[in-house]
Amino acid sequence: MKALIYTRVSSGEQGESKLGLEAQAAKCSEYSGRQGLEVLEVLAEVKSGKSVKARPVLNEALARLKAGEAQVLVVAKLDRLSRSLFDFASLLQRSEREGWSVVLLDLGVDTTTPVGRLQAQIVASVAEFERARISERCQEAAQAKKARGQRVGGTAITSRAVARRVVKLRHAEGLTLLAIAELLNSEGVSSARGGKWYASSVKALLESEQGRQLIGA
Repeated sequence: MKALIYTRVSSGEQGESKLGLEAQAAKCSEYSGRQGLEVLEVLAEVKSGKSVKARPVLNEALARLKAGEAQVLVVAKLDRLSRSLFDFASLLQRSEREGWSVVLLDLGVDTTTPVGRLQAQIVASVAEFERARISERCQEAAQAKKARGQRVGGTAITSRAVARRVVKLRHAEGLTLLAIAELLNSEGVSSARGGKWYASSVKALLESEQGRQLIGA
């Protein structure tokens, strides 16, 4: 089978000196050789790991895998691919749907093998369980407020940390409204009302932040 190796660092300094990139590539190449994989290319990216959609080199690799140019994506560590277990679970589902495999060395996941596919399913199940627990905790909090006679809903308030991050993702990193919503949901960040984020709620928050700046709040 043919493989693409993906390596990533987050700082420009590491990218220029190739510290970290070469170590990742060496580890992935060594594994590929032992498994008889033909490495087509080692793809290196210097980019933040916060959003899969904001990484052009990774998206190039995914497009090539979907097109059938290669059958395996080899990555040294989970955090090089994604910082979010939810994102990784989605990527596993995508690989299964499109007919390619993922090798993640630090977790021992290799979906080219039956055991690796089982491990991947366990990872995806854990992510789904955590997603359900987050939703459950939000519902329990709302019920507790009702029991105390407190109002549930009403004026929505988002933490300043989340608001600042949304502004940065939109204006500094150039993510779309939908991409920001999907990222926050994948990380289990609840919206101001304790539910999911949508493009419309991200837009409303950005407009609110713009208003705060205009009045000097």
